[in-house]
Order: sequence, then structure tokens, then C-alpha cells
Amino acid sequence: MNIKEAKEYIKDTVKLYLKKDEYGDYRIPVVRQRPIFLLGAPGIGKTAIMEQIASELDIALVSYSMTHHTRQSALGLPFITQKEYGENTYSVSEYTMSEIIASVYDTMKESGINEGILFLDEINCVSETLYPSMLQFLQYKTFGRHAVPEGWVIVTAGNPQEFNRAVREFDVVTLDRLKVLDVEADYKAWKEYAVARNLHGAIINFLDANRDYFYKIETTVEGRSYVTARGWEDLSEILYLYEEEGIAPGEHLMSQYLKNDEVVREFAAYYDLYNKYKETYKADALLEGNFSDETILKAKNAKSDERLALEGLLLDRIEGELSSVTELSGLLRNIRPALTAAKEGKEEDIAAVIKEKLDDTANTIKTRSRAGSLSYADKKKLKAEASLLKELFDGVSKSSKPSASLSEIYNSKVTLLKEKAGKAGEHLKNLFSFTNEAFGEESNEMLVAVTELTVNEKTAEFLSTFGSEEYEHYNKILMVNDREKLLRKEIAGII
Repeated sequence: MNIKEAKEYIKDTVKLYLKKDEYGDYRIPVVRQRPIFLLGAPGIGKTAIMEQIASELDIALVSYSMTHHTRQSALGLPFITQKEYGENTYSVSEYTMSEIIASVYDTMKESGINEGILFLDEINCVSETLYPSMLQFLQYKTFGRHAVPEGWVIVTAGNPQEFNRAVREFDVVTLDRLKVLDVEADYKAWKEYAVARNLHGAIINFLDANRDYFYKIETTVEGRSYVTARGWEDLSEILYLYEEEGIAPGEHLMSQYLKNDEVVREFAAYYDLYNKYKETYKADALLEGNFSDETILKAKNAKSDERLALEGLLLDRIEGELSSVTELSGLLRNIRPALTAAKEGKEEDIAAVIKEKLDDTANTIKTRSRAGSLSYADKKKLKAEASLLKELFDGVSKSSKPSASLSEIYNSKVTLLKEKAGKAGEHLKNLFSFTNEAFGEESNEMLVAVTELTVNEKTAEFLSTFGSEEYEHYNKILMVNDREKLLRKEIAGII
């Protein structure tokens, strides 16, 4: 399965493990809650999906890499205590609490969240002294004499032997206590994540045309070479920063994230072309509707890879703009209940209601961060919400007429949303106009545009909320065209 399918399977499993009966007991006893073992090549996003699952289920997450643990840190340290047996007192050995189990309790105490996921990575690389204790842990959820608290689901992960010489192959007895998921690198699944995280357009466009370069692990005479999903994501982050600072990234930088000379050369060449097309075609001007017959002719006569790169550039721009609109729309929608409550109260209570909501948002950020269940996307949303609430609070606190100030500030944001949505709609219209004139309404480039706008969650939200006649028009044409092609194939098959 791919990483997206694995995420949904784990998420469903965690929900079922945490399901309770009418007496508050877990429907599946702890001893029957088989830990999940996520087996897959390095860098495909195993850790990332655990953060997403915890965030979406609003539970806590504690993560550990087992390669860093010895028997003592995992099971606890021995100490001597006195115990009475019958009429005699004896010195006996006990163990301090495991560092791992203690972290779970600390997270529960500091976050106030009592259910979660204990994620143990590289579990098949544990030290020789710790390995015998893993069977007990996997079956009984205990390290030494200390058990994982009820309500905590164990998910483990590891790499196959071909990727890590330290891997120990689990025997049948151990495997029989696990739910094993074999996960493979899959570009299509990763792309959805990459688009949602706003990874660099040059990377996504390059991989669209070179999917074999998405994940590549080889052994050559010079040693191991590899390219992973993690490497592409980390490269994306640094490329944005280099561009902000006006620093030209070269092959040396790229080779720090992509450990394959061929992929580095190919991507570096594409990145240069990407920036060249950005300057030659002036994507921002095209979206404003400023394209001449000369520009259209140049695009029309370009090679297929240049045409698709140009379409990718335009989509990169428009998707960012549409996403910005949907984020603002969602933000205003989220704070509307607080504003309604404020307006329905007394004039002097408005600031207090806004402040209470601001404090709740700040506390959510704090507790979910401590619980390890605050995803990047949710953190961004909550911080934007807190910023707007702070602006509203400051405005009404200083006003002699808080309700009027509240309406004024909120209505200004609504006006801004309408302006941004209108401008984005015009840019979307110009995108379709240029694509049609340069490539045709049934071209591959038009198909790419319609498809990308459809599958991107944020742009799809914009289209459903604000609409686009041009999108509907070309989507209908392409759907009809697809049906005609399918019908012809069926007829040909019958004949």
C-alpha cells in the first residue's frame, strides 16, 4: 500500500482501539490491541502521517526512535528497596519507570489529553540487550514492570533489511503480535501532501515529468545513492529561503538533499529552465491578462516539456492565490460564532467575549503543541485566528462603542475577502483564456489545468464556494471528450 492508504488504515485502527462500551471500558482489551508495524523504506513519510493522524483525531502523540535506547533507558534502572514478607524484611530489586512510559505520563499531565499514540520508530533496530524485552512490550504493552497507560495505541515503524544493516528480522512469534503494513513510495499519494504543504512548484513540476526520480535508492561502485520524499520536502524549504534572500542555489546545495548525481544534474537543469520560463513568459503578467500575440505564438510553438512547465508555473501562481482566499474565508467562518456571541451580549462585555475566545485559541495551540498533535496546517490556521482575534480585541478595547468597532473591523475583512476572491477569479479566467489561445481547449495543457484545480483541496474549495464559469466550461468539454474517447474504444472492442 502507499503512505496515504497506510494513514487511513492506521487512523481507522486507532479509532476502533479507542472505542468504549457503555461502561467506559475499551471494547478491545489492551492485550488484544495489536500494535501496528509500519514497514517501509526510509524517508517516505512514516513519521509525518503519525502527526497528521494525531492532529485529525485530536489525541496526543509521543514519538521515540528506538535506536537511541539501551535496556536501561527503555526498561528503567534497578534500585534496592525494602519489603516485608511475613514477619521478615527483605532487600529486593525494583526498577525506576521507563523513560518512554514516563514521557507518556508527562504528556498527559501537561497537555490534559489522556489518549494518544505511542510511536516507536526503527523498532527492528533495537540493541541486542533490549531485543528480548520487545516481545513482552508488543504483547502486554509494558516496559519492565510499567505499563503504557490505557487509551494509548502503539504504532511502530521500521525499515526493511536492504536499507539498514542494523535491522533485525522479527521472528514469527513477534510478527504474530503485530499488524504489519508494507508501505511503498508512491508519487501520486505524496503529491497530494506536497501540494497541501505548498512545496516548491519547480519540484512538483519536475517530478510530474520525471516520476522515476521521486524515490530512488541504488548501490553503485561509489557507494549508496538515494533520493527520498523527505529529501524533496527539505529541499523545498531551503529553496524558498534562498530565493527570498536572492541567493542562487546550485548543484552543491541540491546534492545535500538529493544524494544521487544524476537526479541533482537533471533537477538543477530544470530549476534553471523553470526560472528562465518565469522571466521569459512573466507568469504574473499573463494572469493579469497581459499577453500578446507574440507570447501566445511562442508558447504554441514551444516543445512539450516547455509548454507543460509554463502551465505548471501558471498553476503554481493561481493555486497559491486561490488557497489564500479559501484560508481567509475559513478564518472568518471560524470566528463568526464568537462575534455573534459578543454582539448578543452587553456592550461592555464584548471585549471580554473576544478575549475569552483569544485565550481559548492560545491555549489550544499550547496544549496541542505539547501533546504533539498540532499539525503544520492546523498550527498555521490557529495562529492566523489568534492574530485576527487580537486585532479585534485591541480594536474594541480602545473604542467607546465596541459593537461598532467590532462590525467595522470584521466588515473590513469581509470586504478584503471579496476583493481577493474577485481578483483571483479574474486571474483564473485569464489562465483559461491564455491556455485556450496558446494550446487549445482540448489540449494536454488544458487537461492538466482542469485536473490540478480539481484535485487540489484548497482550489476545489474555492471553486465550490466562489465558482468559475470558465472552469465549468472547460471541465465539461474535457469530460465530454473523455466519454467520446471511451465510447470509441468500446465500439472498437465490439467490432
